[in-house]
Amino acid sequence: MVDNTAVSAGHPDMDYAEHEKTYLLFLWLLKYGAIAVIVILIFLAFMWG
Repeated sequence: MVDNTAVSAGHPDMDYAEHEKTYLLFLWLLKYGAIAVIVILIFLAFMWG
C-alpha cells in the first residue's frame, strides 16, 4: 500500500487516523475472508469430488 504522507485539506472534525485504521481492517477482512472461502471450496471439492 502506498504511504501517503501528504497533509489532507479535509474537514478538521474528520478523524483521518481512525478512518485509515477502519479501512485497513476492511482490507484485512476482505483478503482473509476471500482466502477462507477459497479454502472451503477446495475442501468441498476434495470431499465431494
